Amino acid sequence: MAPYQVHLVVLSGGDEEIVRQGDALYASLQKSGIEVLYDDRDASGGVKFNDADLVGLPLRLTLGRRSLQEGGVELKRRDGEDRDIVGVAEAVEAALGLFSDLRHPRR
Repeated sequence: MAPYQVHLVVLSGGDEEIVRQGDALYASLQKSGIEVLYDDRDASGGVKFNDADLVGLPLRLTLGRRSLQEGGVELKRRDGEDRDIVGVAEAVEAALGLFSDLRHPRR
């Protein structure tokens, strides 16, 4: 059992708008009842991704300049290789849907 459900990794590169969006996403995830480990450290993406792999939470959400250019937030499940981009506003619903699917797998 994981101590958190979601690992939120924010790659701001000093961009205050990305920090603001990361803070807002963190608050929204918590408000919806999702347990979140929020990595907003001033560290490189490589360090943050390595740490996320070591911690091994079920879902990693990455918010940064590249993900925003691609349309929002990157979602990556621990049990797969696929990465999906969803809008920032849709990230909470996508995470909730994922955890619903994990609790009640389709047959």
